[in-house]
Amino acid sequence: MGQNSTMFSASKLTPEQKDSLHAWAAEGATISDLQKRLKDEFDISISYMDARFLVLDLEIRLQEQKKEEEKKPEPEAPVPTGAVTVTMDHIALPGSLVSGRVTFSDGETGIWMLDQNGRPGLDADTPGYRPSQEDVMEFQTQLRDLIQQSGL
Repeated sequence: MGQNSTMFSASKLTPEQKDSLHAWAAEGATISDLQKRLKDEFDISISYMDARFLVLDLEIRLQEQKKEEEKKPEPEAPVPTGAVTVTMDHIALPGSLVSGRVTFSDGETGIWMLDQNGRPGLDADTPGYRPSQEDVMEFQTQLRDLIQQSGL
């Protein structure tokens, strides 16, 4: 094992160190950032788990969710391909006999499935999306061919 099994206690920190932790968290630091800065600025080496407990013990408010939201890219607009493509998953979604993905001619995508009773389902990636009648007919043709090829 070789690791020190004694947990680090918040009582070992000076008021200045505690204030620094709060300030770093307010700037958007993650638990890993706090752990690293304790090491770099105060020469205090603690485990990630101890850092998590410090955050709880000192009631430090992390800004991690806000940071993640800022990093999220804008959703890309669908790219029209002019053709319908259908693929089948190697492992079907739970509750389905078979499932896969579809890309419609206008670039919109979604997940399709056939349930245990053979009823089809389509969950478009864009809420409320409805494919054109031509795309639906092409999707059904490709789906039938794909299922026949798979031996189901």
